[in-house]
Amino acid sequence: MNIIGIIPARYASTRFPGKPLALIAGKPLIQHVVEQCQQAKTLSDVIVATDDTRIWEVAQNFCRVEMTSPDHPSGTDRLAEVIQRCRCDAVVNIQGDEPLIDPSVVDAVAKALTDNEMSTAATLVRELGEYDNPNVVKVVVNAANRALYFSRRTIPYLRDAASRSVAEQLAAFPFLKHIGIYGYRRETLLRLVTFPVSPLEQAEKLEQLRALENGIPIAVVRVEYDSVGVDVPADVLRVEKILSSGGR
Repeated sequence: MNIIGIIPARYASTRFPGKPLALIAGKPLIQHVVEQCQQAKTLSDVIVATDDTRIWEVAQNFCRVEMTSPDHPSGTDRLAEVIQRCRCDAVVNIQGDEPLIDPSVVDAVAKALTDNEMSTAATLVRELGEYDNPNVVKVVVNAANRALYFSRRTIPYLRDAASRSVAEQLAAFPFLKHIGIYGYRRETLLRLVTFPVSPLEQAEKLEQLRALENGIPIAVVRVEYDSVGVDVPADVLRVEKILSSGGR
C-alpha cells in the first residue's frame, strides 16, 4: 500500500498568527514536524498542504509542498484536494503543530489502514487536569478497538465511582485521550468530504464524528506517546526545553 503523509498548515491563527513558521531551536515549527514524519517507515512521501505563499516558500526547502484553496472549511477538505493530485492508496493526516510527533505513532496509524478504512490514535489519560478538560477529547472503543464515540465530555460515566476523586476514577478505569492524527484510505477520504456536517459533529465540533455518523468505522491504535502541541507562543519555550533535554 502506497501511503503518503500530509501536514495541513495555515498561517492564520487566532492565538498564534504565523505559527508554522515560528522558530523552535532555530528551525521553523513546520520543519520539526516534517522531519519527524520523514523518519516514519510507512510513508512514501511527506507533503505540506498550505494556502499561504509564506509557508510554501519556507517548506519547499525541506519537503514537497502543495498549494491549496484558501476556502476549505477544514484540514480534511485540504487533504482531499491534495490527494486528488497524488498517486496514493492512503494518507495520514498529521497535525502541523506537533513538533515532537513520534514517528512510531505515524507508522501505527498507517499500518492500521491495512484492515481498516480509517484510523487514529489514543493514549491513556494520566493527568488529573485532563479528566474534565473539554480541550482534551476522549474516545471509547469496542472490543475490536474501533471507536464507539468521541467526546469533549469525560466518557464513560463511572456510575459506581462518580462520588470518588478524579485520581480514584482514573485508577478505576482506563480513560482514553484522543490524539489528533488520522489515517484514511483514499476512497474513504474522498467519500467523507462529500457528506454534510453531521449533527454530532456540529454539537461537539469534532470532525471525526461525521465519519461515525455516516457508518465509517475508525480503528483506534493505543500508543504511549502523549501529544505536545504548540497552541500559543509560550509553548515554544516548553518544546525547546524538551528538545534541549534530549526528549522527544
